[in-house]
Amino acid sequence: MAKRLLVPIDGSDPADAALEFALEEYPDADITVLSVIDPTDVGYGSIEAAPSTFEHLQDSAEERTEQVLDEAKARAEEHGMEVTGETVIGMPSRAIVEWAENNDIDGIVIGSHGRRGVTRVLLGSVAESVVRRSPVPVTVVR
Repeated sequence: MAKRLLVPIDGSDPADAALEFALEEYPDADITVLSVIDPTDVGYGSIEAAPSTFEHLQDSAEERTEQVLDEAKARAEEHGMEVTGETVIGMPSRAIVEWAENNDIDGIVIGSHGRRGVTRVLLGSVAESVVRRSPVPVTVVR
């Protein structure tokens, strides 16, 4: 049985590195790339998010997410592989862990920005939170 891996992606360099790692190291795996739309990102909580513009902001976020998923699928094709793309709305670390719990995932491969010190404390770390909460093994790629 092929290993089922979850690779959270957001279009960042660390997420791209995690996907590349998963594609190279697990060529026989069933890989799902997961994009999380964070409702607390700029736009959703701003004054610009008045009801009249909320739909536009949501559409923009969904378009960005589709682009990220399409790029991940194209990268997989370069490796002769296919990936499944999924999108959820929520707090990234919580959404990633919940998706893994609810979808019979064997492992998570996640990118890390490698922040240290005060920056890490102030900004937090999605990867660190996923490692602490995950019910499955997590590989962190820098």
